[in-house]
Amino acid sequence: MSKKSKGKYCLLAVFSTVSIICVAVTCTVFFTGLYAIEAKKFNLDSVAGLSYDTLMENYHLLIRYQSIFYRGNLQLPNFIMSTSGRIHFEEVKRIFEVIQIIAFIGVGYLLYISKKAIKLKDFLYFKWTSLLTIELPSIIVLLASIDFDKAFILFHKISFRNDYWTFDEVTDPIITVLPESYFMHCFMLIIFLVLVMAGLNYFMYRRTLNFYLKDK
Repeated sequence: MSKKSKGKYCLLAVFSTVSIICVAVTCTVFFTGLYAIEAKKFNLDSVAGLSYDTLMENYHLLIRYQSIFYRGNLQLPNFIMSTSGRIHFEEVKRIFEVIQIIAFIGVGYLLYISKKAIKLKDFLYFKWTSLLTIELPSIIVLLASIDFDKAFILFHKISFRNDYWTFDEVTDPIITVLPESYFMHCFMLIIFLVLVMAGLNYFMYRRTLNFYLKDK
């Protein structure tokens, strides 16, 4: 394989992997069922001194605020919020909006490039994408499994230029119902979805390879 071809497949694989990760993150963020399980398991309604339905109502408002289609201020009727806490959620929203844009564009891109690769029996695209999509989350999982707390803190230090993410329970009680275990489970779901899509790419690689060999 020429250097030009290697560069082409490497670039396509990188675009596909980034798209897959963004799709996985978007699906996880808007999958409110995960938080519902977390809330019941750890009695987060009792922690907040609210009914379960009221807690979930506030959570849905928080998630709706993160949507790229939502325009307006974050209003949580049952939680006070400091200025720094509000700024942090605005920063998180901007990050999620970029991820959602990449995810939406990525879905179209993945469908187009996959259809084209199947038509041309281009098994190398699926091979490179599956390998990169498996290797990247595997490295992240390895690092996070060593010490999730440190990985969680490092992620925030890299993503944000301030310390507004270090919430005070008194001024931003919302943090009491967003335990670290919830973010860990979100992380696990993201990795699971990425690996599922990596497995799908590997399956397509084996299938298109067989079609390619039959034509030889």
